[in-house]
Amino acid sequence: MAKIDVRDCPVCGGESFTTFLACTDFFVSGEHFEIKECSDCGLKITANAEDEENIGKYYQSEEYISHSNTSKGLVNNVYHRVRNYMLGSKRRLVKNASGIPEGRLLDVGTGTAFFLNEMNRCGWQVTGTEKNPEAREFAQNEFGLQVSPPEDLFQFDEKRFDVISLWHVLEHIHRLKENMEAFARLLKPNGKLIIAVPNHTSYDAGHYKEYWAAWDVPRHLWHFGPEQMERLGKKYGFRLEQIRTMPFDSFYVSMLSEKYKKSKLAFIKGVFHGKISWLNSLVNPKKCSSVIYVFGVA
Repeated sequence: MAKIDVRDCPVCGGESFTTFLACTDFFVSGEHFEIKECSDCGLKITANAEDEENIGKYYQSEEYISHSNTSKGLVNNVYHRVRNYMLGSKRRLVKNASGIPEGRLLDVGTGTAFFLNEMNRCGWQVTGTEKNPEAREFAQNEFGLQVSPPEDLFQFDEKRFDVISLWHVLEHIHRLKENMEAFARLLKPNGKLIIAVPNHTSYDAGHYKEYWAAWDVPRHLWHFGPEQMERLGKKYGFRLEQIRTMPFDSFYVSMLSEKYKKSKLAFIKGVFHGKISWLNSLVNPKKCSSVIYVFGVA
């Protein structure tokens, strides 16, 4: 199997990396992976992940929630209980950030398309891309939405979209440079790019270390903090306008991390540390377990 070989940092172009952490794929394979850190900007990179053609086997699990829509297990059950609230929260964020009640939305890596359906239901003209064929089929059967494979992104018309959103997707994308260039090409002059990613500077990341569920190696290739996200956006012509928190992720990630640690009373401990992470984010949004970045076109 071919491995990705990152020789220069996609954020700053640096060529010096140090070993940061050794992690295990607790979710699918049980294999071990190394996370390296850019010596210049601090971006974390999963060093020995499979290339785009071969990474698919690490997503083959009935419990991979964005593809299967499963509610199996306590943690996934909790996820489903808060999803409807989060759909409304995302919808309001898109409308407030864009300043328009309706428009054209592209959701990249839309999974089973619940968010895409929410926006379509509220009058937006929606387009979605998704790599997983079963998830695309679910979107068609469940919502009547035609979701495109990811390579179609590079065929869309220029200046077509008012909003492009990626909800926990950017960290999975192999061709980061090409995708960021595409987003800049596809957004209207007053458009907004909304990106949600895990935050390795959060309390829970520091507490759980190699057990932190949001490392999610090797599916997560890039591990961003607020500084790296702002620099990445600027590199491709975007201006950071807002930082928002995803408070439920503090609890979800902490509970999943306790599960990976095989802790006794994992649910209770997860809620406890999730609450600490959430409280930290109230003081400083940049310390939330997951952060939403709203970019405008510079």
